[in-house]
Amino acid sequence: MSSVTLTAIEGIPLIQAGDDLADLIFSAASRQGLRFAAGDIVAVCQKIVSKSEGRTRELADVTPSALARNFAAQHGKDSRSVELVLREAKRIIRMERGVLIVETGPGWVCANAGMDESNSMADGRAILLPIDPDASAARIRAGLKRRAGVDLAVLITDTFGRPWREGQTEVCLGIAGMQPLLDLRGSRDMGGRELHHTVLAIADELASAAGLLMRKDAGLPAVMIRGYQYQASESDARSLIRAPELDLFR
Repeated sequence: MSSVTLTAIEGIPLIQAGDDLADLIFSAASRQGLRFAAGDIVAVCQKIVSKSEGRTRELADVTPSALARNFAAQHGKDSRSVELVLREAKRIIRMERGVLIVETGPGWVCANAGMDESNSMADGRAILLPIDPDASAARIRAGLKRRAGVDLAVLITDTFGRPWREGQTEVCLGIAGMQPLLDLRGSRDMGGRELHHTVLAIADELASAAGLLMRKDAGLPAVMIRGYQYQASESDARSLIRAPELDLFR
């Protein structure tokens, strides 16, 4: 492996509930002259997945709880948005200084349960995370394999903050067709020293690379990644979540 290329798939229309993402991605790639090859990886932005699965909510339809109203009043937030976060949370990790860190259903620990109002294309509309991003990735992969006639992998990506670090980066929320972790334990470094702890989050690294082309204002929600020699696997993205007994932030 000497090079990896990333190509934004252009011309994907605005997504509505019920849209077939595999068909829209394949059709846009074909119009662009892109042909999928065996071993390609397709990174897909979480927002179009959520929109296609109907995971949007109108704030006007949300009745805030007392907890949401109190927190919002203390920190100058919209109580309806706070209420949506609380409904999506399996467990509240932190709720202070105007910040809500929660654990979602699949186990992701993130700010505001991953809820976002940007690029919702309407005032007062919020976009929630997919209920099962791994299942979402598997459906898109199956559709692309059927249309392209080749085996490939799919990543569902989203923007997360990180402990100890400023700024946000893309991470992998859902995966299909490839191993998300590269375990180098037992191998040796250039000096011959055995590695004991090195496990690379390959899926997150690929998601972050694809994020370079998924600018918020660009309307480019899917990226073809070619040249990375991944290990085929039926593993899911939950393997990227650190076990509670090893997580110092829980």
